[in-house]
Amino acid sequence: MSPSYLQFDGLGRTFPGVVALDGVSFSARSGSVHALMGENGAGKSTLLKILAGAQPPSSGRVILDGQPVNFRGTAEALKAGVAVIYQELHLVPELPVMENILLGHAPSTFGFIRRGAMRQRAAELLKELGEEGIDPDMKTGLLSLAQRQMVEIAKALAWDAKVIAFDEPTSSLSARETDKLMEVIAKLRDAGRCIFYVTHRMEEVYRICDAVTILRDGRHVATHPDLKSVSRDELVKQMVGREVQDVFNHSPRQVGAVRLEAKGLLGKGLSRPLNCKVHSGEILGFFGLVGAGRTELMKLLCGIEKRRGGEVLLDGQPLPAGQVAAAIRAGLVYAPEDRKAEGIIPIASVQENMHLASRWRLKVGGAFIASKKEAEITRDFTAKLGIRTPGPWQEIRLLSGGNQQKVILARWMSGPVKVYLLDEPTRGIDVGARAEIYKLIQTLAAEGAAVIVVSSDLPEVLGLSDRLCIMRQGALVAELPRVEFHPEAILKTALPVELETVS
Repeated sequence: MSPSYLQFDGLGRTFPGVVALDGVSFSARSGSVHALMGENGAGKSTLLKILAGAQPPSSGRVILDGQPVNFRGTAEALKAGVAVIYQELHLVPELPVMENILLGHAPSTFGFIRRGAMRQRAAELLKELGEEGIDPDMKTGLLSLAQRQMVEIAKALAWDAKVIAFDEPTSSLSARETDKLMEVIAKLRDAGRCIFYVTHRMEEVYRICDAVTILRDGRHVATHPDLKSVSRDELVKQMVGREVQDVFNHSPRQVGAVRLEAKGLLGKGLSRPLNCKVHSGEILGFFGLVGAGRTELMKLLCGIEKRRGGEVLLDGQPLPAGQVAAAIRAGLVYAPEDRKAEGIIPIASVQENMHLASRWRLKVGGAFIASKKEAEITRDFTAKLGIRTPGPWQEIRLLSGGNQQKVILARWMSGPVKVYLLDEPTRGIDVGARAEIYKLIQTLAAEGAAVIVVSSDLPEVLGLSDRLCIMRQGALVAELPRVEFHPEAILKTALPVELETVS
């Protein structure tokens, strides 16, 4: 393989009314990990789709090992040795692991698949990744997310991929699973493969990457062949086109009476009764490792999950168990972690998504929607929150993650809300949009709302919160005021007991 194994030469991609990529040119070396960074909407996903053969370029070309290529589908890209491992894994849950790994090129004789040979080859690839514990015959859907990710990597190796791109690979992994993935990526790099790494997490870029390319608004801004030669502040500035300083901008606020209180709460995901409270004007953070029960707690509080014991009080009044609509009408709202699956209707418009929960307030004569009023509210919040969209009738799936999240927040801000439950509010969102979301959260609290923020990003939850709750194995194990925020102690408290003992 040549040093510049992969090149993009004047790559362009347009959609009706949108220029996703505009003359992008840069190259990536074999035997290196190349970071691809930029705000949501910068063109990273479009570039990966062109690389994977999922979309054709409108102009320009991709050059692989000195030869121009024009993939007419993902199968052609795989055969040429190019694999993209997306954040949402492309595996068939009902199939055994070995069939997913060798899907499309299983060993066969006279058209009959040799399952013994398939099993052996899958086991060899998993062993190469240090995953001997995964049974090739196991149904893929029974594996953990981290294990399924390793199956995707084994699938790429089965095609002898020389180029492997990772799209936000650690967004749902624990710290230890992330460490394991980093080891595997380093091994792939050392074997001479060209690795692309797309992430918004700056610490991961400096931990594993050798070079970095910055995209902004579909254009190539800069490529740094030596990542060590550029500072984090300079990377952020190139990504967003401006200085981004104190992204949290935390300042003391007037904290009022208790807004929301859980007493002896028990239900799915909780290992023992839980008590907590949040006040008006307060940002209460919840931190814990994957599986600690944070998301389950949020769903119990807002009524998505029906509690088995205890009660939830809003302004001192009990909320009925398992009744989401009642919670919303009382002023308790929830923005879920998985916004694509639980927070939006992808094929519906920005305006329709923004008013999913408020149309009952906009009815005229009890039957008809006040469409003019709805459009006016949409325009107001689009401007107020800086939602980047060609128009209110744009399908929300075509917006960046940060803009989708703003639409979800606008959905609730258009009504009388007392308590916001925000589960991983900046997951998969770039640094510039994160700063805007943080500012919005601070504004909500300053206006008197109580805000609960769940995050697996420790710097984020520490930067935002006035008070912090730490969860471990389905239980609330500590509550800390801001003056007692010490990252190492918090992380140690969050570790499961058996892991803490081993370490």
